[in-house]
Amino acid sequence: MLHYVEDTSKRRLTDRAEILTAVGILRKRGCPTDEMIGEITKVFYVDLDEFNEVLKSDNAFRSISL
Repeated sequence: MLHYVEDTSKRRLTDRAEILTAVGILRKRGCPTDEMIGEITKVFYVDLDEFNEVLKSDNAFRSISL
Protein backbone atom coordinates (compact mmCIF):
# COMPACT_ATOMS: atom_id res chain seq x y z
CA MET A 1 0.00 0.00 0.00
CA LEU A 2 1.37 3.40 -0.98
CA HIS A 3 1.21 6.36 1.35
CA TYR A 4 1.28 9.85 -0.05
CA VAL A 5 3.65 12.16 1.80
CA GLU A 6 3.05 15.88 1.42
CA ASP A 7 6.48 17.40 0.83
CA THR A 8 5.14 20.90 0.29
CA SER A 9 3.85 21.35 3.81
CA LYS A 10 3.89 24.84 5.24
CA ARG A 11 6.44 25.93 7.80
CA ARG A 12 5.16 27.20 11.15
CA LEU A 13 5.74 30.88 11.84
CA THR A 14 5.40 31.31 15.61
CA ASP A 15 8.47 33.21 16.74
CA ARG A 16 8.04 36.98 17.15
CA ALA A 17 11.30 37.75 15.34
CA GLU A 18 10.37 35.57 12.36
CA ILE A 19 6.92 37.15 12.10
CA LEU A 20 8.43 40.63 12.33
CA THR A 21 10.86 39.71 9.55
CA ALA A 22 7.98 38.52 7.35
CA VAL A 23 6.00 41.71 8.07
CA GLY A 24 9.07 43.80 7.20
CA ILE A 25 9.52 42.01 3.89
CA LEU A 26 5.87 42.51 3.00
CA ARG A 27 6.04 46.20 3.95
CA LYS A 28 9.08 46.65 1.68
CA ARG A 29 7.11 45.07 -1.15
CA GLY A 30 4.26 47.54 -0.56
CA CYS A 31 1.75 45.13 0.91
CA PRO A 32 -1.01 46.94 2.86
CA THR A 33 -1.37 45.94 6.51
CA ASP A 34 -4.89 44.57 6.04
CA GLU A 35 -3.65 42.15 3.35
CA MET A 36 -0.58 40.88 5.21
CA ILE A 37 -2.18 37.96 7.03
CA GLY A 38 -3.60 36.66 3.75
CA GLU A 39 -0.21 36.86 2.07
CA ILE A 40 1.67 35.27 4.98
CA THR A 41 -0.79 32.38 5.36
CA LYS A 42 -0.30 31.45 1.70
CA VAL A 43 3.18 30.29 2.67
CA PHE A 44 3.18 29.72 6.47
CA TYR A 45 1.03 28.51 9.32
CA VAL A 46 1.02 31.62 11.50
CA ASP A 47 0.42 32.06 15.24
CA LEU A 48 -2.37 34.62 14.88
CA ASP A 49 -2.10 35.96 18.43
CA GLU A 50 1.61 36.59 17.99
CA PHE A 51 1.01 38.09 14.54
CA ASN A 52 -1.50 40.57 15.98
CA GLU A 53 0.89 41.50 18.79
CA VAL A 54 3.67 42.09 16.27
CA LEU A 55 1.42 44.34 14.19
CA LYS A 56 0.36 46.31 17.27
CA SER A 57 3.94 46.88 18.40
CA ASP A 58 5.13 47.63 14.86
CA ASN A 59 2.36 50.17 14.31
CA ALA A 60 3.05 51.77 17.70
CA PHE A 61 6.74 52.06 16.81
CA ARG A 62 5.89 53.63 13.44
CA SER A 63 3.60 56.20 15.10
CA ILE A 64 6.45 57.62 17.21
CA SER A 65 7.74 60.74 15.55
CA LEU A 66 11.45 61.40 15.98
